[in-house]
Amino acid sequence: MALITFSGYPCSGKSCRAQQLKSHLEDFLQNPSYAGPKLKVQILSDDTLNIERSAYDSSRSEKPARGALFTAAQRQMGQDTILIVDSLNYIKGFRYQMYCAGRELKLRMCTVYVLTPAEMCKRWNEERTDGRKYAPETLDNLIMRYEEPSSMVRWDSPLFTVAWEDADVPAHDIWKAVTEGIVKPPNVGTQSVPKAPTDALRVLESIATQTVSAIMSAQSLAPSLGGPATLSLPSSSSSTLTVRINLPPRNVTLSELQRLKRQFVAVHKKAMVIGTTEKGQVEFGERDVAEKFVQYLEENFKP
Repeated sequence: MALITFSGYPCSGKSCRAQQLKSHLEDFLQNPSYAGPKLKVQILSDDTLNIERSAYDSSRSEKPARGALFTAAQRQMGQDTILIVDSLNYIKGFRYQMYCAGRELKLRMCTVYVLTPAEMCKRWNEERTDGRKYAPETLDNLIMRYEEPSSMVRWDSPLFTVAWEDADVPAHDIWKAVTEGIVKPPNVGTQSVPKAPTDALRVLESIATQTVSAIMSAQSLAPSLGGPATLSLPSSSSSTLTVRINLPPRNVTLSELQRLKRQFVAVHKKAMVIGTTEKGQVEFGERDVAEKFVQYLEENFKP
């Protein structure tokens, strides 16, 4: 239903803000005035996944840690969940990856930027006694590499900034964003593409060849030139497959039909490799192929 991505310096207070927001969202969901779907609020963080702070000491250990976070986020995203991702999320490319995953599932999304001065983050890190302290050099490195969210880019917007001195998060504005915000359609590149059936090439070649033979037979039997004609084609089912075609006012030669057939097969063979056809539909049944081929011939016959 919604994805809320937290971002900020290490030890900037993100977890505290995430808990504040979770409490507010649960209150809104339990309010008698709420008439929407039944939802649950979940927080996903490095701590819930048991990712140690030392994972950020080197790029070799950080990469699988981010991968574990992203995989867990994908599993928990859903239409019945408001998912709060409480992690550093300091790389804009990673935030974009999360955005694409949420968009594919048609979730509403927003970003919460917890803004805290670097010196205060370092002091809070030193004061930690829960065993979740960053090494000083790691903390300096993460702060230096931090890529600040921007409301000007689609994967960070809408963006809500919470300063360290603010008493609370803008819960009402975030609630409105995750319940009334625009649901963006999935990117074409992220959508699963339907595939052609395994016998599509055989059907394509067979139906096109049979159609060419039927047209040549119809021309040899009909004394008049051109006009509508009914073609009877053999079918794998018990019934005969019939299609109608408008022939030009002249005899269509076999060489012309063979040329158009090769062009038609080549175009649709490419569609099989790509995994899609025009308008994103994959239709390789015998009747579908016959009707498409007849339409293709009518559009490409010379007067």
